[in-house]
Amino acid sequence: MKKLLSVMMAAVIGATGCSEKPASEQTAAAKAKPQEKVVIYNWTEYIPADVLAQFTEETGIEVEYATYESNEAMYAKIKLLKGEGYDIAVPSTFYVEKMRKEGLLQPIQAAKLSNYANLDENMLNKDYDPNNQFSIPYLWGSTAIAVNSDVIDPALITSWQDLWRPEVAGELMLMDDVRDIMGVGLAVKGFDDNTTNEAEIEAAYMALQSLWSGVKMINSDSPKTPLIQGNVNIGVMWNGEAYMAQQEMPSIEFIYPSEGAIVWVDSFVIPKGAANVENAHKFIDFMLRAQSAKAAIEELGYAAPNKAAMELLAPELRDNKIIFPDAEDIQKGRIHKDLGESILVFEKYWEKLKAGV
Repeated sequence: MKKLLSVMMAAVIGATGCSEKPASEQTAAAKAKPQEKVVIYNWTEYIPADVLAQFTEETGIEVEYATYESNEAMYAKIKLLKGEGYDIAVPSTFYVEKMRKEGLLQPIQAAKLSNYANLDENMLNKDYDPNNQFSIPYLWGSTAIAVNSDVIDPALITSWQDLWRPEVAGELMLMDDVRDIMGVGLAVKGFDDNTTNEAEIEAAYMALQSLWSGVKMINSDSPKTPLIQGNVNIGVMWNGEAYMAQQEMPSIEFIYPSEGAIVWVDSFVIPKGAANVENAHKFIDFMLRAQSAKAAIEELGYAAPNKAAMELLAPELRDNKIIFPDAEDIQKGRIHKDLGESILVFEKYWEKLKAGV
């Protein structure tokens, strides 16, 4: 609020001519080039503040940063604005595919990314964006189960089905994420995560409905916080949130369910109507630096598909199973795909769940 008042006061002073600067300086200032900027639309707490500050210090490009809590919210805003208003967004795997198909993105020019070679080839050229024409992978991770081992015995939790155990009723937190949580219901029913069969989606809804009385809260903004504060003792959350929680509470454990965790990649994209395209490329290239990716891994607890960064990590971080799951857990991972209009069926049952009907 203080910052806003300062801006408003400055505007008033400028409008009334109450300036101590000579007229010649005012004229020069008026003709000066506007401050370079890049406007980023991203998940909450998803780029280290020090990295953003360093980017501005080195380039002179100011970062304007807005946040969202879900892919759905991000997509709806960018579609409403016809791809204008933001220079960079960070959608997950299946929303890169969706936005690409709907013409909401513009191609990324890899030739302008001097650090492109740092990327792990195994994370490139995937079905959701062949040849990475529209996206550059930033971080990848998983959605699984975090447990406070001081209260709940982790040995009891080996699968998604264990969320229905009476021992955890009233202690459970879910995220407000239609695909991830409906995916839990599909997993316990033995169905494909990307089914478009409404009978199977309804069966997942009914399974989750029987869980709902044991759900204490829904939180996607900062899932780690209720866990740290002791408001809940078990939660479905992203691995980076569990990692950050564990830094404050060593009793936190992260469990990859036997049916398979949900695995995703979040990527930088440039919306079709971006106003600062050159600056967007500069920012993406900056984030592909080994040191930038290393800082993101260390602070956020997500994996970066950056080979050069991996070489800089301390061994205990490289071996941390919350950040870097075993090959078997990755192999069993469930990956969301774009379902086209069938997503409306998912959303219908998800809204019914949240409404308690």
